[in-house]
Amino acid sequence: MCGFAGFIDNKRLLNSDVLKETIKKMADTLYHRGPDDSGTWVDATCGIALGFQRLAILDLTPTGHQPMISHNGRFVIVLNGEIYNYKDIKKELESVDIWHGHSDTEIMLEAIATWGVKAALKKFTGMFAFALWDREKRELTLARDRMGEKPLYYGWLGNVFIFGSELKALKAFPAKESTGQTPWEIDRNALSLYLRYNYVPAPYSIYKGLWKLLPGSFVTLGLKEIRDKIHKVRKYWDMLEIVEKGMADPFFGTDTEAVDELDTLLRKAVREQMEADVPLGAFLSGGVDSSAIVALMQAQS
Repeated sequence: MCGFAGFIDNKRLLNSDVLKETIKKMADTLYHRGPDDSGTWVDATCGIALGFQRLAILDLTPTGHQPMISHNGRFVIVLNGEIYNYKDIKKELESVDIWHGHSDTEIMLEAIATWGVKAALKKFTGMFAFALWDREKRELTLARDRMGEKPLYYGWLGNVFIFGSELKALKAFPAKESTGQTPWEIDRNALSLYLRYNYVPAPYSIYKGLWKLLPGSFVTLGLKEIRDKIHKVRKYWDMLEIVEKGMADPFFGTDTEAVDELDTLLRKAVREQMEADVPLGAFLSGGVDSSAIVALMQAQS
């Protein structure tokens, strides 16, 4: 579990030192999500700042440091989570021979640089949320994994666009000093949803003007969209579509073949999630599901 935060001062009123100081305060609130490393990146010409707290799982060396810049210098990324099929994606990038390390972050970054955001997103299997800055187009892309395992909040405070893994990171932004307004007004509609479901469902957050990015979605904002406060969320993966495809092309094998296919899929899923440069463990609930996962872990250790 890592964490990131960032903001874009669209009027570019903050100098480089203030950008660094502010983003560090925001990232510091996420220390509990990643105590192994931290980093910041700012560009005062665009008013953007990115901060990151890392929990190192893959590539424990400095080559896994974030924020990470692509080999061509165009993209900057902060990634919370893990790409389970990163080795398969690396094989598809055989023509790319510029690897500095072996982190999934670097492979994700170069996949985006090679195929573009949407095409790359369709290939990623994992739990993740990321913020990607395109230095050439001056565009920010926020994206979230298929099922929404990793959180990602975003919104505006005056003319400042903010985003991050937790609301506390966003609240660390000095809104009143920078925007002249006192934010963090409770959204009564979100509150009613919380009382009904015992959580606030996406795209809402508990605060007005702040949203959770929907699962399986991404949003790209240029400086114009940020200025005009326009955010068009786009889907790259849809569960309903997957279900409909499955119903249109069902499995017609025997019971034995179905058991074998399920076993193959489970083994593959567990194997991919065991990729780590640190010791692995598991929590047992006493149910069949967690016991089966641990048994498959042991069988493939």
